[in-house]
Formats: sequence, structure tokens, C-alpha cells
Amino acid sequence: MNFLPNEIMNYAELHTDSESPLLEKIKRETHLEVLQPRMLSGPFQGRFLSFISHLIKPRRILEIGTYTGYSALCLAEGMVEDGKLITLDVNEELERRVRGYFEASPWRERIDYRIADASNEIPKLDETWDLVFIDADKKNYVNYFHLVIDRVRSGGLILADNVLWSGKVLDENTTDRETQTMREYNELIHRDDRVDNLLLPIRDGIMIARKK
Repeated sequence: MNFLPNEIMNYAELHTDSESPLLEKIKRETHLEVLQPRMLSGPFQGRFLSFISHLIKPRRILEIGTYTGYSALCLAEGMVEDGKLITLDVNEELERRVRGYFEASPWRERIDYRIADASNEIPKLDETWDLVFIDADKKNYVNYFHLVIDRVRSGGLILADNVLWSGKVLDENTTDRETQTMREYNELIHRDDRVDNLLLPIRDGIMIARKK
């Protein structure tokens, strides 16, 4: 999932702020005890998410895809004092673990963690979003964008993870549904005149769309 040489990535990580003890605990326990630990954002991407959040100081954050809560806590670091983060996931098996992590954080009262299908839940949320992070089932990325774009404020950001899909988006012989959806999402964002966009080759690729 990393496209830069390991030596460059190691150097970049060594010269980037460290994760908190709680995030380090989540990372360690996810790798030891949870299936598919590669889904974790990890320290470098996590610091990027935190940095973006600090820059825009969001009051309302929506995360689609919680996994073990690492990225939600990174995004929460930049919230204003009366901010709220809603994070949605369908994995009930991880719920107790994730709620424990959130409860141990400084943002326990400001994180609204819901076990729910995002496609059904998002239309029920009467919010204007400052920051949206999409990192869930790839086949629904386009749907999620359409569900949130009209509720994102001018200047707000929509971030989408895994948009390079381990480089498969470049392989013309790869035609599976998820790869096709990643290509479709990237083209959609790039051509939508409601947003400015930047695709960053961080880890597995992050597409940033800024609402005009």
C-alpha cells in the first residue's frame, strides 16, 4: 500500500510528530488481535489527518468507516471545543473494543459512534459538515460522495482513503468492481466543478476534495 521506498517513508516518519500513547495502544492491539490490520490508518497517515483537522478546526466531522477508531481519534484532535464527530460502521464485533478506546480519549463526550449502514444513516443526519472522511466499503464511495456533498460547507473538505487501491487503478487488466469504483470515484471528483481536488500518494492514496 506504500508507493514510496521504505527508506524514504521511514525518514518521513522519523521527522513527523509521534502518535499519542492511546493511538499507539490501538495500533498495537489492532495488529495483534483484529483481522485485517492493514485497514488501520497508522501513524503517518494519522498525523496527516490530525494536521488537516487542526488546519480547518472543524465543528462537525463525519467519518464513514470506523474500524478500530484510530482515524476518528486523529480527526478529533483538531475539533473546536464545541465540536462533534459522528463515525459510522457496520461491524458490531468491534463495537465494544472501539467504545473502550473512545471512552479513554479526551473526546469521549464529543464522539458519536454508531453501528449503522452509512447509506441509510447519512440522510438522517441534519448537519453541515466541515470535514468528511470516507474509508469504508469501496463500492459505495460514489454514493457516499453524493450523499454528503450538498451538506458540506463552502471551504469544507471531503477526504477519501485508498483511492490508488494498491496501484490497481493503473492496471488496465484489473476490472474487478472495487477497482472500477475507485477509478470512477477519482474521475468524478476530478471533473466535479463544485470542488477543487488533490490526489496525494500518501500510503494507499488520499483524494482531497475542497467544496468551493
